[in-house]
Amino acid sequence: MIDFGFADAIKAKGRNSVIGEVKCASPVQGDLLRGRDPVKIAEIYEKCGCSAISYITSKNFGGSIKTLKAICRATNLPVLRKDFVESEDEIEKTCEAEADALLLIARILKDRTPEFVEICFEHGIEAVVEVFCEEELRFAENARVVLINNRDIFNPSDVDVRRTLKIAPKVKKTKISGSGIKRVEDLKVLRFVDAVLIGTAFMLAEDTEKIVRSFVEARL
Repeated sequence: MIDFGFADAIKAKGRNSVIGEVKCASPVQGDLLRGRDPVKIAEIYEKCGCSAISYITSKNFGGSIKTLKAICRATNLPVLRKDFVESEDEIEKTCEAEADALLLIARILKDRTPEFVEICFEHGIEAVVEVFCEEELRFAENARVVLINNRDIFNPSDVDVRRTLKIAPKVKKTKISGSGIKRVEDLKVLRFVDAVLIGTAFMLAEDTEKIVRSFVEARL
């Protein structure tokens, strides 16, 4: 059976639902850890009231399955694994790491997306399908959770939170907005989604705890 902890957690009422992302590095920003322990950052996110943790395992982002496992062991929050998944083996690895959810990028998997969603379900993992445009929603028909990426993964400089405004009304599932969310004011624009996913803004902050709390506790 699917562990619905991830979807349920990000729809929790009474606070802003923020998924804190641990991003070790970025092709654009470079080293984001700056000597810090990624597990400790995940623990700060939990302490500050985030609904879930996201971790990028891609080597291009300085990630690893080993660190994913450590984060899953260290936190009581549901953990989303993000990567550029293209093979079924990656679903097995996600399950072995005891992550709760796995990102499936529709722009990469295309017609294979529904199949990968079903395989995730068979392994008890929540499939989070990432879309960039309305046309890609057809690949997420059997998913329970959709992440609207405000950034074009093939053109990283193209990022606009208003992309969520165009797509979200068409999504009748649990919906997340990710990328380009830098200010608390952005939450007002995105208040009709179930959760926001924030990585770079948190990782670049001088005081991580302070900025995370400002998003989680903001009155909109």
